[in-house]
Amino acid sequence: MKKQHQNQQHVASYYAATANRPETYPQLQGAQQADICIVGAGFTGIASALSLAERGYKVAVVEANRVSWGASGRNGGQMIRGISGESRILKKFGSEYADLLWQMRWRGHEIIHQRVEKYGIECDLKSGYLDVASKQHQMADLEEEVALMEKYRFPYEYRLLDAAETADTIGTKAYVGALLNYRDGHLHPLNLCAGEAHAAANLGVQIFEQSPVTNIVHGASPRVETADGYVACKTVVMAGHIWHQLEQHRLSGTTFQAGSFVIATEPLSAEIRQQINPKDVAICEVNNIIDYYRLSADGRMLYGGRCNYSGRIPPSIKAAMLPRMLKIYPQLKNVRIDYEWGCSIGIVIRRIPMVGRIDDNIYYVQGYSGHGVNATHILGEVIAEAIGGTMEKFDLFAKMPQIRVPFGNYAGNQMVALGMLYYRLKDLL
Repeated sequence: MKKQHQNQQHVASYYAATANRPETYPQLQGAQQADICIVGAGFTGIASALSLAERGYKVAVVEANRVSWGASGRNGGQMIRGISGESRILKKFGSEYADLLWQMRWRGHEIIHQRVEKYGIECDLKSGYLDVASKQHQMADLEEEVALMEKYRFPYEYRLLDAAETADTIGTKAYVGALLNYRDGHLHPLNLCAGEAHAAANLGVQIFEQSPVTNIVHGASPRVETADGYVACKTVVMAGHIWHQLEQHRLSGTTFQAGSFVIATEPLSAEIRQQINPKDVAICEVNNIIDYYRLSADGRMLYGGRCNYSGRIPPSIKAAMLPRMLKIYPQLKNVRIDYEWGCSIGIVIRRIPMVGRIDDNIYYVQGYSGHGVNATHILGEVIAEAIGGTMEKFDLFAKMPQIRVPFGNYAGNQMVALGMLYYRLKDLL
């Protein structure tokens, strides 16, 4: 692993400032044993650990920094349906998988709601979400989504909004229309991940923080090694690490860092909140490169976006994001910005999560391309099912071809950034 991503505490985000649980977990020391060792304690690792523990497995999780240190604890907190790349999966496997994919695209929501209730996790979970269209041709995509909802008799409230209804709903005239639904929603991601980790630990999962993995020894009984110890196990899961340099011969040049950035205002007055988001929904643009925003539980505007594919962090996140927020909401021009932070999300070229196995007992899953909150929980369950011998859903992803960029560890992000200029131009035209 790269040293700059080891042994770090949570960044100074709104989420870290309002975290429920100050829990820390020990460093890995000496020899440990488990049925399954998971590398990474973000949403993928913790969701997988909890799914496996609920099935009776003895699980250990090894994390280089803190539970939910990366994008899992810093993202926009938007719980959005689906897994990126669904259309490509359907094209490869055929229409007979359409029903299964429809069920899977909402499965992460079900898991999150069930766990919040079952384990008493306080994470500001709230239903309500708006896909907003900046251009008229984007409404066709939303109409297709409505057609699917009608086909599958979607049981939650949903409806298309015209420009006037959209403006009434979110207090801006920036969009030509929107799709409102009340199954998608928003939450406090760090508190969700930490709450799931707490639940997993109560079920016997061993969690080790500040323990960067240095090597994975392959074999019938693999070992996950750190500088100060190791976990001997039967199965390894490499869970969502976009920075790791493990298994370079198989995985390098496949997943790239994309920067996404968020600012949080001071708590807004009730009057302003009523103007800009009276229904308290999460909002996300229908673009290839998106902005997304919502209100926090204490009434702040959390405004995110400006995704870049170069790996560079703006000198000032506030300076980069504030003009974008004010373009949508000029009424916030005199509001104080209390927090600014960024995260790196895993991007794969074909936008299909990378899921697979090495030597039958080393699993990997990474590269959600911005759909992490929902997709991590779906694929955490898929990995648990695969380890238990049920491979149908796992194979949907494992059999999808991925694109590997030559010299990806050195020049991959620059090549991806150039390619994304095409999609940015599509958004602008």
